[in-house]
Amino acid sequence: MRAEAQNTVAEIEKSLELLGQRLGVETAQHRLEEFNARVEDPNLWDDPEAAQKLMRDRQSLVDAIDTYEGIKQDLADNVELIELGEMEGDEEVISDAEAALKTLAVKAAQKELEALLDGEADSNDTFLEINSGAGGTESCDWASMLARMYVRWAEKKGYKVELNAESAGEEAGIKSATYKITGHNAYGWLKSESGVHRLVRISPFDSAAKRHTSFTSVKVYPVVDDNIEIEVNPADIRIDTYRSSGAGGQHVNTTDSAVRITHHPTGIVVTSSEKSQHQNRDIAMKALKSRLYQMELDKRSALVNEVHESAGDAGWGNQIRSYVLQPYQMVKDLRTNYETSDTKGVLDGDLDGLMGATLALNVSGKSRSEAQGD
Repeated sequence: MRAEAQNTVAEIEKSLELLGQRLGVETAQHRLEEFNARVEDPNLWDDPEAAQKLMRDRQSLVDAIDTYEGIKQDLADNVELIELGEMEGDEEVISDAEAALKTLAVKAAQKELEALLDGEADSNDTFLEINSGAGGTESCDWASMLARMYVRWAEKKGYKVELNAESAGEEAGIKSATYKITGHNAYGWLKSESGVHRLVRISPFDSAAKRHTSFTSVKVYPVVDDNIEIEVNPADIRIDTYRSSGAGGQHVNTTDSAVRITHHPTGIVVTSSEKSQHQNRDIAMKALKSRLYQMELDKRSALVNEVHESAGDAGWGNQIRSYVLQPYQMVKDLRTNYETSDTKGVLDGDLDGLMGATLALNVSGKSRSEAQGD
């Protein structure tokens, strides 16, 4: 086997080893049998929420087993093909199998990163909050571009995206927006996006065509599982209703149906404006519980989550990523030093490389390439 193919096989085997550790491969089938026995319980659906959680947990285990076994089998098949090709002197068979191994290595590395999403809330759905910062109209337009970027990313992942609240900019873009993104590991992937995002470009709103720098803050919170108890004292909150300030048009909200909840002990403010007043109240309360849960997660972890401590100011001091469109094109994450010149791809939602680098850094304290070099 050629040296390059041997290196690819070694990469896949490393990924498989980590996947096996995360899966607990020795006990996986036994755990699946336990799940299957519980699924057959005739009283399972007496508690629909508990049943749905059980079904999700079972499916996650099934998917993890299938991923591990599938990569393991594909690796063995392609190694066998290369050996047969070498024995018979068939260069085409060897080349095809080597190409398949390269594709498999990319898949295995991706699944390896996904396996690192094992934090307490990583598998949860998530709230995504975007707030424009310094920069006026240019900043509002930047906030709108980021919102589009995350919606595109979520849709590519097959996630469900719901707009919970939006405040339009005075001339263009948005002042703020809150989305609920539903899907397995939505929070685990998006949590690395919390922080300030900086844009440098020639502003289309400047008649002098000068270069402008704009800032927008992004905050990400896990949707609280109904099985997790988050107590909110009614005496600690104030609920206000107001008229929504959407983008207008024939469906503009003309009643005071938007809801704002203020949590006095923490100063947290959440809003919902896209539904009826009753639905908005429910959505806003869930968002508040998610924010409080995020605070509790931060307290429990030894890490100091600076994003949530200081993300109130969208400016120079709290940047996590820089997007430069002029005079050159570059997106650079300031935490991992991961960079790409494919600014169009990133703004169209190709974020997995950036997210994966941050995820690996958070887990190991070093970049993925550094970790694999150990």
